[in-house]
Amino acid sequence: MQSVERRICLCLTRICYAQMMESLPQRALRKLREWQFNRAARAVLDTPALRTGEDGLVIFSMIGTRVLVPYLVAAKSFHAHLGQGRFAILDDGTLTAADRAVLAVHLDAPLILSIADVDRGDCPKGGCWERLLSLLALRQGDYVIQLDSDTVTLGPVPEVAAAIAAGRNFTLKGDESSRWQPAGAFARDLATVPESAHVQARIEAAMDRIDAGLPKPVHYVRGCAGFAGFAPGGLGREVADAFSREATAMLGAAKWAQWGSEQVMSNVIVANEGEPLLLPYDRYMNYWGEPDLGAASVAHFLGTCRFERGMYRRAALRAIAALG
Repeated sequence: MQSVERRICLCLTRICYAQMMESLPQRALRKLREWQFNRAARAVLDTPALRTGEDGLVIFSMIGTRVLVPYLVAAKSFHAHLGQGRFAILDDGTLTAADRAVLAVHLDAPLILSIADVDRGDCPKGGCWERLLSLLALRQGDYVIQLDSDTVTLGPVPEVAAAIAAGRNFTLKGDESSRWQPAGAFARDLATVPESAHVQARIEAAMDRIDAGLPKPVHYVRGCAGFAGFAPGGLGREVADAFSREATAMLGAAKWAQWGSEQVMSNVIVANEGEPLLLPYDRYMNYWGEPDLGAASVAHFLGTCRFERGMYRRAALRAIAALG
């Protein structure tokens, strides 16, 4: 396998491998750090409520009761630094009446959609597909930013504000080496990619052979769906349906339904509506257990690395303190 493919496959399997190899003491330590984080982050409930308005920007997330507190940290810290936008939420089916009341107070009565109401069409069930399909409907009238609940905003985000003003898509890069490239740059003989490989590696190898009414993908970027911006209008859910039909025919329904396929679709849309803004990785980062966050304005604390070194808790407390 070539070095580029080796890096992406390593990145894609890192979380799953860490979960499998985690020892009982490691799992106990992670649970302790998660408990410490949740206890500390509840301070966000004492911060001032936001006031939002109809300004053409929607900040969208899918959440449930388990991530209510971290989501409030993500949402309020991001809004504080961006200074615009109203909120929309896709309820994963677990939000309680009390959760909704908290959200109404802190985020100025956000729009809350139900996952049960999402028409999936030809797209897979789960794996964040309902989130993407809801986002594609919302973007027909507004600029929409997908914001994961495990992000924390710590500083200015002028690149994001500039992308919104220019009506330009943006994405957090999957890793520092990610580039906007011709779809053919990722092409390989699908027969040389093991069927056991991650779904993202499999479908990227065939990216230049998909003709799903985009017209066919001309460009692609290995971005991160956890933080991405979608300009108003643009490609809609019919493209997701068509792409999913072709991907299913190539890979099989079970493979295409695996976690990670929704991120591919997000990347395709971001990359094929003009050149997107790829956020500078030194200031918009995925956290993989580094000893510090450097000059990061937005940190995405993903997977089993989320609670390493207590960094997520410290970042959240720093963001909460700035909220007042």
